[in-house]
Order: sequence, then C-alpha cells, then structure tokens
Amino acid sequence: MGCFQSKTAHHQSPEGCSPPDTKPDSANGDQSEQDQNQIPRFKEYGLNELRKATNGFSSDYIVSESGDKAPNVVYRGKLENNRLVAVKRFSKQSWPDAQQFVAEAAGVGKVRHKRLVNLIGCCAEGDERLLVSEYMPNDTLSKHLFHWDKLPLPWEMRVRVAYYIAQALDHCSTENRKIYHDLNAYRVLFDEDGDPHLSSFGLMKNSRDGKSYSTNLAYTPPEFLRTGRVIPESVIYSYGTVLLDLLSGKHIPPSHALDLIRGKNVLLLMDSSLEGQYANDDATKLVELASKCLQSEARDRPDTEFLLTAVSPLQKQKEVASHVLMGLTKSTVVLPTMLSPLGKACARIDLTAVHDILLKTGYKDEEGAENELSFQEWTQQVQEMLNTKKFGDIAFRDKDFKSAIDYYSKLVVMMSVPSATVFARRALSYLMIEQAELALRDAMQAQVCIPEWPTAFYLQALALSKLGMETDAQDMLNDGATFEAKRHNSWRN
Repeated sequence: MGCFQSKTAHHQSPEGCSPPDTKPDSANGDQSEQDQNQIPRFKEYGLNELRKATNGFSSDYIVSESGDKAPNVVYRGKLENNRLVAVKRFSKQSWPDAQQFVAEAAGVGKVRHKRLVNLIGCCAEGDERLLVSEYMPNDTLSKHLFHWDKLPLPWEMRVRVAYYIAQALDHCSTENRKIYHDLNAYRVLFDEDGDPHLSSFGLMKNSRDGKSYSTNLAYTPPEFLRTGRVIPESVIYSYGTVLLDLLSGKHIPPSHALDLIRGKNVLLLMDSSLEGQYANDDATKLVELASKCLQSEARDRPDTEFLLTAVSPLQKQKEVASHVLMGLTKSTVVLPTMLSPLGKACARIDLTAVHDILLKTGYKDEEGAENELSFQEWTQQVQEMLNTKKFGDIAFRDKDFKSAIDYYSKLVVMMSVPSATVFARRALSYLMIEQAELALRDAMQAQVCIPEWPTAFYLQALALSKLGMETDAQDMLNDGATFEAKRHNSWRN
C-alpha cells in the first residue's frame, strides 16, 4: 500500500461500405451505436480551457513523435469533465482568418465514424489555432512498426490496420471528404482496445495555403510534385505507401518497392519478422494492391470501395481482439464499490467539493493534535506557531490558496510533529493553482503522517489524475476506499 515508493515510482513530471464490419470485440451493432453516442458534440473551446487541460501547453504533455520539433505540436490533455483529449496546436499564422479556420474544423467535426479519431472541437483566439480530438493511448502505427519494444506487429494486425483505414477513408469519401492530407503511419493511432483509427487531423490542411505534405518527397503522390495540388486519388497513393510500411516493417520509397514488385522479388519486400505468419498468396494480394495504389497516373488507381473488397478476404482472425493480437494489457477501470463523498469528489476532480469537505472535516482526523498544542509550554514560539496555523486556516477557508501555501509552509517548518491535515490542505492549495506535482508530494507526506488515512490516498488519486497517471490514480482510489471500509467497520464493531 505504500504509495511513497511503489505507487509513484514511475511518476514523471508530467468507420458505408458493402463488406461486413469486422471489429472483433464490439461487432454488435447496438454497441457500436452506443459508442458513437458517447462522442461529444463538436464545440468551440476557450483558449484558457485548453491551456489548463494541457498544463499550460507543457512540454511534458507533448505526444507528437517528433516532440516540439513538429511544425504543429500535438499535446495530451484532460478537460474538466475528466475526458482525455489530443490537442493539435498549429504554428503561428497558419490560419490567419479565424472564421475560416473554425468553418473548416466544424466541417471535419461533422464526419464521425468508429474508425476515425473523431474531432470534437477547436479553438481560435488571437493568433492561436487549435484542434481537439479523441485521445488514443496506445501510440501510432509508426511506433508499432518501426520502433517496437517487445514484439513486432503481427501479420493479422497489419491486415486489420489496412482494412480499418480503408473503412475510414471510404466513409470520408461518402461524406464528401475525399481529401486526406499526408496519410502516413503517424496518422494511424490505436485506442485503449488496440483498435486502429485514422486521425481526423489529416482531414484538415495544415495551413490555409494548402501545403499538405510534410513527409519526405519520395513518398508524395506524383501529381502533387507536378502541380502542388492534392486530389482524391492522391489519398489512394498514400494508402499504398502505408501498405508498403505494413508489408515491409520499414520505410521503403515507392519507386524502389515498385522495382522489386516488377522484378517479382516480393519476398525481398516482406518484413522478415513475419516469417511463418501469412500465406504467400495473401502477401502477394496485398503487394498487388499496393502496386495498384502506387500507379503514377491518378486515373489508374482504385477507389476506396475497391480497397475494402481487396483487403476484407485477407482477414483470417476476425474474432480475436486487437489488444490480444498486439500483446497489449487492456486496463479495465473499475471504480471501488464504496467511496466516501471525499473519494467521489476526488474521482470526478471536483476541487471545490474537496475544499468544502476538508473545511468541514477540519483537524478531527488527527486525534489530540490541537489539544497537544494547547498544553505545551506557553512560549513566544508556540504563540507564533498557533498564529501561523490560524492565518493559514483563514486563507484556506477564504480560498486565498497562495497565502495558505505560504502560511502552511512556515508551519511545517515550525512544528515538531508534522500535521497530516496541514499537508492535505496545502496539497489541495497546490492543486488549485495547477501545481499537481507539489500536491502529490504533500499528499504523500500526509500518508506518512497517518499511514492508513483515506484522505491522503484520495488526494494522491486527485493529483495523479491531474498528471494524467490514470492507472495509479485508480489504485489510490481503491486503496482509499479500502481504508475507508476498514475504518467504518472498526467504528461499527
């Protein structure tokens, strides 16, 4: 149970189409509709809301694989309703016209599908232009193909990626969103179930001038090199480059891959780590599809419906869940059966409710603490300590959290016996001014003072949740509920 070591050891300063749907673990149509209904309506967010969600656009929250070197940086964020999101921040002056930006984003926001990372909002304030989408926690296709840690992406999962992305593109086409900008392995992301989704960010240009391709020119469609324009057939070409990535497990320029295909050296194209996982006929069919997509003349490339028809028969393990194929541990969040009002407030990150509860609780969980102070020898030092505590409590009551932190910090130094309540109050004060790491430290110190104090665990859960460490936060809620139940039973007996 010792959070001080075990729970935070790794803490860091923070979808139509004619073929049938094959989502393995949610094939039920009702479930799919239910999932879609959970996606919030597209809305405009305030800049302050998104700044708060990303901890001031902290570098610790950047999820772009190239970090802050990317021209448009993507951050992980958490909204006040506890929803995790991805926030794309465009470079300055990419979209000078705020109304045009919002109109473009709203258009993309109407395109909803279970195979897309759906766009749920935008922001255009001052020079800032931001997009807000669902958050995908299990990295990009690029990471799983080119930078894997334990196991290479298996063949069946690669086929599933090809099919799911074809579904997303086909849906976009039917919704008259036939242009997808710069389709590549970075634009495919995996959700908590390990299912691949196509980022909705690619449905919108990176800037008003339409400069759409940021990848190596060797991978861009020939017509873009000739005219600087993207057409619907350009998306099919880029899909072909993704097929090459899936087949080879590495970046292969289309010109080189086509030379291998024309020379019938298909095996030289295949990822050696996939040996024994696929039938040669299936690999050949996927290679042939890539070849069709990569035709130099746009009119010779297939459409999205052809992609679906070609890839669907290659799936041989439709019933196996994606996270199983990928070897991912699927975390199922189960809330404790018993949470006190304080635990519930921390679980929903309701800082105002937490503040009210701590005020009402006072120091009563520290038996004898206040009496101990009153019986000490009456010295000037003790009087100063009592006054410091009094001023700290008044500031905390009046929500002057910076002053409360100052007074409580002085009190911590002065007291010979540390107070868990003081650490708890200072922890919440730190949370109120967006300093979650310091709040976590104080909540841990409160646990040291009273090892089985539910309040200390609930405040740690709150701080961890603010830092985006959901699994650890859930552990803390569970621990707090356990000690709550233990205390309740002891009182009853």
